[in-house]
Amino acid sequence: METRPEKSPVSYEVNVRNLPAKGVTVTFAADPNQCGELARLHGLLSVEHFSAELAVRPWKKDGVQVLGRVQADITQACIVTLEPLPARIDEEVSAILVPEGSRLSRIDDETVELVIQAEGDDLPEVFSGDSVDVGALAEEFFELAIDPYPRKEGSGLELPVQGEEIDAGPLYEALKKLKGNG
Repeated sequence: METRPEKSPVSYEVNVRNLPAKGVTVTFAADPNQCGELARLHGLLSVEHFSAELAVRPWKKDGVQVLGRVQADITQACIVTLEPLPARIDEEVSAILVPEGSRLSRIDDETVELVIQAEGDDLPEVFSGDSVDVGALAEEFFELAIDPYPRKEGSGLELPVQGEEIDAGPLYEALKKLKGNG
């Protein structure tokens, strides 16, 4: 994967300072250049489609809740054959964000006991300023949904049958020489 740019290729800022009580719905799709950048950043052969539909609502006094879905069509390289392998991403997005300095974002080790539940909600993420980048948030969920070891159905490593000799080739011979056994 490449080094991350400061801003997501699918950045979509939503001003949350005067968010209506019922929130807003944000829908966006990546253009071909953005899809190419997503593919490069995430080590994919290509991203054919990327879109998100997100509801951005007020949460508690000064927080924001983002719920929705990110969908994408991608092509990865099979880890066994290196052949192109198409995949579909359809991932739920659910996040709570709070502004810097919010009492909900401070954890004081001396006065607060933090209880972490394996099945519980994640801790709120912190944002600064008046806006939240829901595009970058959608990209985070997209990244988590990418199969890190894509394998084409039916592909596998051919292992030798017990007792069968294998031809290790010149690499094996070179390694034996380096080790001093050849």
